[in-house]
Amino acid sequence: MKKLLQIVAGRRISPLLRALGRRYFSGSTEEVYAKRNYANNVSEYNTVINSLIGQRRHYLLRDVYDDMMLDGVQPSREIFHSLIVGTMRGARFQDAFFFRDQMKILGLVPDAALYNFLISTCGKWKYSDQAICILEEMKINEVKPTGQTYICLLNACAASGRIDRVYAIVRDMTAAGLGLNKFCYAGLIAAHKNKIPLTDDTASKIIELVEQSKGWSSVEASKDMAENVIIGVSEEELYNIPTADYVHRRGRFFNRQLTVYHVALHACADLRNVEAMETILEMLKKDGKSPDFFLTMQTMRCYLHSGNLDRGLQIFEEYMNSGEPAMVEVFLTFIEGAMVGHTPKGMELAQDTLVKMNAMGFFLGGPTRGSDLLLKAAGEKTGGYTTANYIWDLMQAQKINPLFPAVEAYYHGLKERQIPEDDARLKLVSQVFNYKRRRNMLGIE
Repeated sequence: MKKLLQIVAGRRISPLLRALGRRYFSGSTEEVYAKRNYANNVSEYNTVINSLIGQRRHYLLRDVYDDMMLDGVQPSREIFHSLIVGTMRGARFQDAFFFRDQMKILGLVPDAALYNFLISTCGKWKYSDQAICILEEMKINEVKPTGQTYICLLNACAASGRIDRVYAIVRDMTAAGLGLNKFCYAGLIAAHKNKIPLTDDTASKIIELVEQSKGWSSVEASKDMAENVIIGVSEEELYNIPTADYVHRRGRFFNRQLTVYHVALHACADLRNVEAMETILEMLKKDGKSPDFFLTMQTMRCYLHSGNLDRGLQIFEEYMNSGEPAMVEVFLTFIEGAMVGHTPKGMELAQDTLVKMNAMGFFLGGPTRGSDLLLKAAGEKTGGYTTANYIWDLMQAQKINPLFPAVEAYYHGLKERQIPEDDARLKLVSQVFNYKRRRNMLGIE
């Protein structure tokens, strides 16, 4: 396991170069080989894979598999489960199907759970055609689809707005004697929200589905779900529900029973439909339930994205004064929403909230969060660009590596302003931009 830290923390190196270095230039003794090798058997490789998944370094899974082959280690079905779960979480479409093909080469037929993971990965990319092909492959291989399979397929088709396919799946489920559960209704809501072009009755359809969902049933609690729980895959994650990142948190601030309301308000915020959002909140109140923090975030996001900065600020302040746990997601949702339209007041509020968040000891987290904020702030065409500068400085201080699109937008934003070429900030950003642009052209980043 000595090499595990080097894999996880070190630079990404081509597996071919790593293999050459290890096998041909590392020395001839077994002792030298043992010191340089990070895994020797299936169990150790599985530990490495799970460690990478836990640290969200899904892009390294293919390299680890290549090393397994070079080491002559025969991957087990358990290994493939871990690899395909990791590619699902990282939305690594090509890697997921590469591992599926490798299973076939080794004579292993994927089971229903693995096929469900593949369908879920298709959903992340909005590839409904490929998701349908997976179902057909299951039938060819005589792998019986489970209730989860149909719900995965329903949500994968919903992600691409294929209402026709979604309702066809609903009819098939009903004909098979399967009731619709909350995740089916979540998929139906998402299908209407994602349909292109949107129709005038989209909001009314969402409200209608929320009402219909109150009589939802439980679809087949199969052994697949028990297996998913063992490997840490929740139903929300499997079906690509917007709350997937929050279900493992403990405490009363998140209520898993409100899934349909979660998806409905998330859709309203995406659609910037305040009227529909307020109607759904009234329905929640009539049901005798209170909004959890996710619903509060979507309510705030809906107001902010609709241009009602004052109401969004009021929701934010009410939450912060409510005695509920202060959470970084609430801060980031308000900051991102306040920057919509790049109004002077909104940009000032965004920066003030960032300062407050930083003073409370909250970090931006991984590169995606910080980069999303930097990309949004970099779109400011007037003003002093202080919010974008502050986000950049914060990311530098927290040693967060910004993603290329954010760096590119920030660099061009600086260049549009009258800043001397020898300015320290511009020189640093230029260096980072040029480095990342080269890597982006090579397909490394």
